[in-house]
Amino acid sequence: MLKLSVVVPFYNVRTYAPDALKSLELNARDDFEFLLVDDCSTDGTSALLERAARELPGAVHLARERNGGLATARNTGLDAARGQYIAFLDGDDWLAPGHLARTLAAIETLNCDFVRTDHVRCTGRTRSVQRVPYGPQSVVADPRTAVLPASRATSVDYPYAWAGMYHRRLLDRGLLHFTDGLRTAEDRPWIWRLHREAGSFAAVGLPGIFYRRGVSTSLTQIGDERQLDFIRAFDQVLLDTAADREFDLLLPKAVRTYCAIIAHHIGSIERFEPPVARKLRSMSAAALGRMPQDVLDRALDSMDADRAALLRRLRRRRRTPASASASVSAPTTPTAPTPRPAASA
Repeated sequence: MLKLSVVVPFYNVRTYAPDALKSLELNARDDFEFLLVDDCSTDGTSALLERAARELPGAVHLARERNGGLATARNTGLDAARGQYIAFLDGDDWLAPGHLARTLAAIETLNCDFVRTDHVRCTGRTRSVQRVPYGPQSVVADPRTAVLPASRATSVDYPYAWAGMYHRRLLDRGLLHFTDGLRTAEDRPWIWRLHREAGSFAAVGLPGIFYRRGVSTSLTQIGDERQLDFIRAFDQVLLDTAADREFDLLLPKAVRTYCAIIAHHIGSIERFEPPVARKLRSMSAAALGRMPQDVLDRALDSMDADRAALLRRLRRRRRTPASASASVSAPTTPTAPTPRPAASA
């Protein structure tokens, strides 16, 4: 078995892909493989990946037949992974030389299910180190202990899949795959599942991943309907959390985070196309109606006045129609509620 598999999705990032590929070359080892997933690029990225498969040590070119989005592209790489450990990189980001070897040494020394690392945020020429919001460093802990409190940022609010490394046993247990088809916020239900169901983790610092912000082709910069997948993603977080044995402790955190993300999108609604903005308001109001209302009341009471007022106005906009999903609540049967399918992007 190879020591490490690195899953790297690419979609129309011809300008940035050479940086990602060069950084992989500077991290290559005989026991590493780099799974380069082409999600049906149309800008010349595919030719770069075909050449990399010939020239980059450990590179494997995986060409998808149809565009599926980041979550589905990552799953394509995971299905092909042969390594004892798994890592991720996005095709428009890059690694410091030797970062993968250092992170691998850390997770092997700690012998835990996964480690989380810091990263460097790059906006133009500006660089800033972003820390894992978890205090102890290189100390193995139960991942559940890093979910709370609800009132401040915790490890589940640092969802970046590429900011860490993961033992293959998580893949074998089905914990590393993403929800197929999610175009944005795909890492939110993923990170919550890891923290609920994995057995051990540690934060190890090591800010060796450079995360490029402000890329024009990134969904964070595009105000189209694909952005609304955050509703589907957080509905899944709530439904999964409602089925957890400690739902009464964890739901307030999940609800408050969902509310904060809704407030963020509504607060910058001018960047969306008008039909999408209308749909965002409608879907967000419906999402508030699906939440357990007593938990929502407490969440709104705990938020700053401006965001709480925005969300209360949205909540009054309309109640979820009878045809929509039932409110998320503590399960009364062993099975969790079935989520309502999101509208197609």
